[in-house]
Amino acid sequence: MSPIDVFSFDWLGDTLFNVILFNAILVGPASFATGHAMALAWRPWNRIVAYSALLSAGLRFFDYALANGELWSIGGFILGWVVQFGIAAFAFRLTRVRQMVRQYPWLYRRKGLLAWEERH
Repeated sequence: MSPIDVFSFDWLGDTLFNVILFNAILVGPASFATGHAMALAWRPWNRIVAYSALLSAGLRFFDYALANGELWSIGGFILGWVVQFGIAAFAFRLTRVRQMVRQYPWLYRRKGLLAWEERH
């Protein structure tokens, strides 16, 4: 094992490749769908915190079951939560901007990818 993999296994519960693979490929699309669904249902953004924590717990289990990673890795859980929260928050904001601009075109117009502004 390389020194990076040893460090990664000690702190994150698995090799760096597996951590990136599971975060981006396996659970990342679920986080995006979670943020998108929260915005479509007009739910507050703070619910994403709890849902991304649940996704991170599922991520730890998948890592344990599929790649023989460490199940109770606090560092791996926190990193997974931060990544999943970031993906879900991005999807939430992207969807909310689209909603505001489409549903209230007389009030708002798009200002970049993640913002809107009032029309004058």
